[in-house]
Amino acid sequence: MRAVIQRVSRAEVAVDGNVVGAIGRGYLVFVGVTHTDGREQAEWMATKIAGLRLFADEQGLTNRSLADVGGAVLVVSQFTLYADARKGRRPSFTAAAPPEQAEPLIEHLVACLRQQGLPVATGVFRAEMQVSLINDGPVTIWLER
Repeated sequence: MRAVIQRVSRAEVAVDGNVVGAIGRGYLVFVGVTHTDGREQAEWMATKIAGLRLFADEQGLTNRSLADVGGAVLVVSQFTLYADARKGRRPSFTAAAPPEQAEPLIEHLVACLRQQGLPVATGVFRAEMQVSLINDGPVTIWLER
């Protein structure tokens, strides 16, 4: 499982011009699933995301988590995180899990984040989405499990 986490001032995702998920301060998390992923990877990822300290304290050090600042999470499934563009000009996506495997794992990740008390918004699985954000910092972190 791979995740690209961006600390944001706000973010939203729309489908067909309609906003389906939006947050204020928090993390926009793009998540990709591969064939060997299971519930263990989703649970690890949720714990890691919830515990990351990417917000500044009074001294300007990144010592505060989402819970510390009352932040939220916007989770967007993105199979293209498993793109392989080493050969040719058209990326291969064979490392990405099929939708029937990936969707329940994304849902489990979201449920685990919510169990940790975090407000979570989502995109729509398999939809063409338009994502808007204001990256705060900018801060962007890559996680893999």
